[in-house]
Amino acid sequence: MARYRDARDFPAKKGPSYLSVHLRFGTISIRELARTAWQSMQEGGGEGAATWLSELVWRDFYFMILHHHPRVVTSAFKPAYDAIRWPNDKALFEAWCAGRTGYPIVDAAMRQINQTGYMHNRLRMIAASFLVKDLLVDWRWGEKYFADHLNDFDLAANNGGWQWAASTGCDAQPYFRIFNPVTQSEKFDADGAFIRRYLPELARCDARAIHAPWTLSPDAQRAAGVVIGRDYPAPVVDHAVMRLRALELFKAVKA
Repeated sequence: MARYRDARDFPAKKGPSYLSVHLRFGTISIRELARTAWQSMQEGGGEGAATWLSELVWRDFYFMILHHHPRVVTSAFKPAYDAIRWPNDKALFEAWCAGRTGYPIVDAAMRQINQTGYMHNRLRMIAASFLVKDLLVDWRWGEKYFADHLNDFDLAANNGGWQWAASTGCDAQPYFRIFNPVTQSEKFDADGAFIRRYLPELARCDARAIHAPWTLSPDAQRAAGVVIGRDYPAPVVDHAVMRLRALELFKAVKA
């Protein structure tokens, strides 16, 4: 718990508590966890315990939202955003589901959930942001995919997290803040350890190139044993272009 704040955002580390599945199935009490965190804080547990407690608070916050606003199950908390006309390209959605978008951090995240029934929390935010704001797919499609594949699926938490990422929730990420999948990858998986675990085809890429392997020259690709478009897909979209398209969609119905 003491190192939770510093380690929880890095998917290659064992930083999270991994207790979400136990909370989901009731094999541990949230009151017990909150009490443990509070006691740790009183005993000098520091920012790690405080951050851990704050995450439990977020979980209960989403329970409260679902209780008082059950419409969020099928609709945006901010009703104006239900007017967004998502393009919903099925081929792009299927590429996201399969971990074949050409963006390594997104693809590694999707392969993790597909193979294990779990996805690291930072990666849930990155994958959700990418689906909604890079691929312009309705957040409800992604929410359902997570519901079908996560062992720790919880309706309130899943809905709240997706609406946060999609900028449609009560506590939303502002619509004009859009995760850049490459910079997120460089920041939270700097040496590419997590990417290599789930994308072995990129294992020989160096730590600088693994976040955007399409930037490698043809010779460098051959040297790394991964020809883009053959061994690993080229990016299905251009992030810079899609970012502008996402902004236009939100501006058209600005809440």
